[in-house]
Amino acid sequence: MANGRFDLAVVIDDDQDILLAARLALRDHFTEVLTTPVPEEGLRLIAQRSPDVVLLDANFARGATDGSEGFLWLDRIVKADPDAVVVLITAHAGVQMAVEAMKRGATDFVSKPWLNERLVATVSTAARLRRSRRATGVERAKVATLSAAATATPLLGTSPAMRHVHSLIERAAPTEANVLILGENGTGKELVAREIHNRSRRASAAMVSVDMGAVTENLIDSELFGHVKGAFTDARADRVGRLQAADGGTLFLDEIGNLPLHLQPKLLTALEQRQVTPVGANRPVPIDVRVVSATNVAPDRLTDERAFRADLLFRLNTVEIHLPPLRDRREDIPLLLAHFIDIYRRRYDAPERELPSDLIVALQEHAWPGNVRALRHAAERAVILAQGDAYELADFPLARGATPVRIAPETISAETGDFNLERAERQMIERALKKHAYNISAAATDLGLTRGSLYRRMEKHGL
Repeated sequence: MANGRFDLAVVIDDDQDILLAARLALRDHFTEVLTTPVPEEGLRLIAQRSPDVVLLDANFARGATDGSEGFLWLDRIVKADPDAVVVLITAHAGVQMAVEAMKRGATDFVSKPWLNERLVATVSTAARLRRSRRATGVERAKVATLSAAATATPLLGTSPAMRHVHSLIERAAPTEANVLILGENGTGKELVAREIHNRSRRASAAMVSVDMGAVTENLIDSELFGHVKGAFTDARADRVGRLQAADGGTLFLDEIGNLPLHLQPKLLTALEQRQVTPVGANRPVPIDVRVVSATNVAPDRLTDERAFRADLLFRLNTVEIHLPPLRDRREDIPLLLAHFIDIYRRRYDAPERELPSDLIVALQEHAWPGNVRALRHAAERAVILAQGDAYELADFPLARGATPVRIAPETISAETGDFNLERAERQMIERALKKHAYNISAAATDLGLTRGSLYRRMEKHGL
């Protein structure tokens, strides 16, 4: 819509006088008004030009009054473009025809002969609806794309710990080896699983996921192995289990540590024999799956046979990948933070803001008990709440789990009389380093810092 006018109207009517009248009435309100007496030509114009509004005659055959031809072409237009806005033109308007037109997708109708003011008002309203539908469609597509980007976050990180993870993925993915991913909640275990699948020979097939922590214990058997109709009270139809659904692809068993002990032998048998027997069935079904598992359970608990069978663990962890918590790869935080802020800035149409270096340092010193997931949520909150030209620490929810620096300048000042904070910090670090014979880990613990934070402060003060 330019200069207060809409872009294009298409008028389809077999009466040349009606076409001329419509063109004259609408020319001041549309940049272009195209007319045709042939419905096929009108359909072609609609497909090629995507007009703001279509005016369609209800009857084309001589003497016809029931609107059946108009409804036929209306159906074809809506099928070709579900968002098309169509105003029906009829000389035989009635409530029944109007209702039927609306049911079939018409926006409104006008009666012949019309008042130009009535025609312009009706058509302009319809054109605004079309513009609104277009804008809504664009926004929905934008949100869908950004949501997908947020969900399918790439496995970012250049720290030594993450370089090791990437190396393991690169070597394991092309093989058929089962992989067990260990790591705390929020570290990105599913991202690793998806990366393994996408780099494997099975990438063109499906990756089927089962969250063992989200399925109730009495349903896990049916969820994994499927069931046949009548196998139990609520089994009203056959159901394909996830193992069978993943045939030819990858089965991702998330939170495998929650698999009940009594079902572990059944899973082991299915993987060893490469076949599955649905609950209530008499005949096994062959399967070809690669299994990638993940758990936040501590390794020592997995080796406790009272909780997890050793033979199943051996089957699952041909390759074992330990995904480090965020606190052990703090150097990746600036990269992750910039990535998440960019995603949510575009999603919420927020302005670009500066990320001050002291803010990044503070975020790197935070404990992040929720790991990467918590950082992502914090970035989203900051994008929503931030004001001004730069992000501030108050924009991020760090009240819990923060790791404040325990610098006590008043202690130093009492001894030296020097109240300068920079010099006080340097002196405190020097004292801690000398106290622990330059053992960085011990000095960092004494100062209430991480090793990375202490190294940065040492570099800052030239130590």
